[in-house]
Amino acid sequence: VLMNQPCPKITSPTMMKFAILAAAAGSAAAFAPSPFAQTSTALGVTAAQKEFFGITSVDYSKALGVQAPLGFWDPLGLLTDADTEAYDDLREKEIKHGRVAMLAVTGYLTTAAGVRFPGAEDIPDGLASWQALLDSKDGMNVLMQMTAFMVVAEIVNRDAEWLDNKAEFVGDYRNGALDFGWDKLSEEMKFKKRSIELNNGRAAMMGIWGLVTHEIMGVSILPGGYLPGH
Repeated sequence: VLMNQPCPKITSPTMMKFAILAAAAGSAAAFAPSPFAQTSTALGVTAAQKEFFGITSVDYSKALGVQAPLGFWDPLGLLTDADTEAYDDLREKEIKHGRVAMLAVTGYLTTAAGVRFPGAEDIPDGLASWQALLDSKDGMNVLMQMTAFMVVAEIVNRDAEWLDNKAEFVGDYRNGALDFGWDKLSEEMKFKKRSIELNNGRAAMMGIWGLVTHEIMGVSILPGGYLPGH
C-alpha cells in the first residue's frame, strides 16, 4: 500500500527522498551476506552442540543457512528428531517469510519517500494507510485487489506437482517456466546465491518488525526523524 504524510522536520521533498534512499542503501548493506556466509557455509556441529541441542537424527550441519558466527543454531529444538520432510517444511516457511519481508521493507521505505500510485497521493504511509483505505470505497476496492493478488500468489508460488517438473530445491517455484540464467550457474554459485537470499530474508524479517515497532512506539529510526503514519 502506498502512502505518505508531509513531515514537518523535512522541508524539501527531494531531501526526504534522498534520506530514504540513503536508509535503503544502508539496509541493503546490512542485508548483504558477510564474508563468512560466502566462504564458510558448512560449519560442523560440535559434540557440545549435539549434547546441548539433543541432536539425535539427521545432521543438518552442512545445510544451507548454517553460517558463522552461530553455526548450527536451533535453540527451540525444532530439528531434534526431525526428518527431512519436517526440515524442508521449516525451510520453506523461512524462505517464504523472508521473501515477503523483503517486499515489505522495500514498500515501507518507498512509500515513506513519498512515492505513490496515481490516485493514491492522499493516502498516508505506515500503519495509518489501512484505516485510510477502509474509510473509502476506492480504498476498499484496493484492499480487495490486494487480497485477490495474495491468494493468486499463494497458489502460483509453489511447486506444481501436476507438471512433469521437479523442484531443484525447497523454495524453487520456477516450475520449468522461469530461469533467468540460473541453470547456467555452477553449483557453488547457486549455493552462494541461495545463501544471499536466505540472509537477506532473515535481515528483512527483523527489519520490517523494527520499522513497524518503532512506528507504534512513536520513535523514528529514519533519517531526519521522519515517522511514517504520523
